[in-house]
Amino acid sequence: MTQLDKVLYTAKTHTTGGRDGASRSSDGILDIKLSSPGTNGGGTNPEQLFAAGWSACFIGAMGVAAKELKVALPKDVAVDTEVDLGTNEGGYLLQARLNVSLPGLDRETAQKLVDTGHKYCPYSKATRNNINVVVRLA
Repeated sequence: MTQLDKVLYTAKTHTTGGRDGASRSSDGILDIKLSSPGTNGGGTNPEQLFAAGWSACFIGAMGVAAKELKVALPKDVAVDTEVDLGTNEGGYLLQARLNVSLPGLDRETAQKLVDTGHKYCPYSKATRNNINVVVRLA
């Protein structure tokens, strides 16, 4: 297992009620109602939160890659992430697709940013070889 040399940030949340409960961050900025996927519970679900967090982190990782490659990351960069919750004989599982849009960059440079971003992103590292993931340049 990889160990951290230095902790840069610790996210702290308090969640009650599971998928049909609520979650609040220690600083109060995040304060959300949770609902099970496919229900009309009026809240978000863990898969949506995971997709949003991964997308934001992935864009940040591509920003690091862009600095290394000495190119500007487009201001309208976007990542559309889909996280599937499913089952197999072993129980519940996730799989994901990240569709990356880097308008204005040539395809070769854009693909380098996507590949390097996927290499650097902590969410990508956490899921690598654990779930099915497809990352594609739109």
